[in-house]
Amino acid sequence: MTADPRLPEGYEISTDPARIDAGTVHRWLSTDAYWALGRPRETQDKAIGGSLNFGVYDTVTGAQMAYARVITDRATFAWLCDVYVDPAVRGKGLGTALVTAVRDAAREYGVRRVLLATHDAHEVYAPLGFRPLERPDQWMALIFEQS
Repeated sequence: MTADPRLPEGYEISTDPARIDAGTVHRWLSTDAYWALGRPRETQDKAIGGSLNFGVYDTVTGAQMAYARVITDRATFAWLCDVYVDPAVRGKGLGTALVTAVRDAAREYGVRRVLLATHDAHEVYAPLGFRPLERPDQWMALIFEQS
């Protein structure tokens, strides 16, 4: 069904929450991710704490190089968000490998549907099986304005 790219040599993926570099993740998202610009550190820390987190790490230095967060009940539904790859290592396939790991983990849990929203990365997600909603008219959102 979908591509299964290999993680480039020198990198590893982990879901160990103790490995998440929360300061780096916050810096990446709050200063460089259009969907999270200005997000307060406290909010980001709460989001990390309530999610299944995936990190890509340099195997030599241990430095975190990419991040993805999944909100899920680990049974029926998942929402993939906050996918970010450090600009210094973009183009190496880390993002594709990271999303593949998320997809495969969701499949192992038996999740039926993984949703995401993207403005500019359709080419990353489509080869991995993501597609536009077949019936977007059946979906709704409740959006609270931020003060």
